[in-house]
Amino acid sequence: MPNPHRIYTTSVASVYPLYVAKAERKGRTKAEVDEIIRWLTGFSQEALDAQLAEKTDFETFFAQAPRPNPARAEIKGVVCGVRVEEVAEPLMREIRYLDKLIDELAKGKAMQKILRG
Repeated sequence: MPNPHRIYTTSVASVYPLYVAKAERKGRTKAEVDEIIRWLTGFSQEALDAQLAEKTDFETFFAQAPRPNPARAEIKGVVCGVRVEEVAEPLMREIRYLDKLIDELAKGKAMQKILRG
């Protein structure tokens, strides 16, 4: 089993281009990726850009999220063979929420539905 702590110390900035590339391959945009991250965490665009520039790790990124969206608990489904809603470890669940939202974006889901609106 992979060591979950390895992802915690990975910088969000190192994974962010992969999120953007996945979205863009499916005709979506970097702006939509940013909107998803802002919705999930409560970061402003300026604060998100600063987190990326500082190469903040996932653990710190989610710990510093100013307003984690309460609607994130509505995110359900499977990411990497694991049901998001069944992930027991809180930080890993936050990371999987983000993964799931990016997957939904890449699959062409409408932003309103992705953002649980």
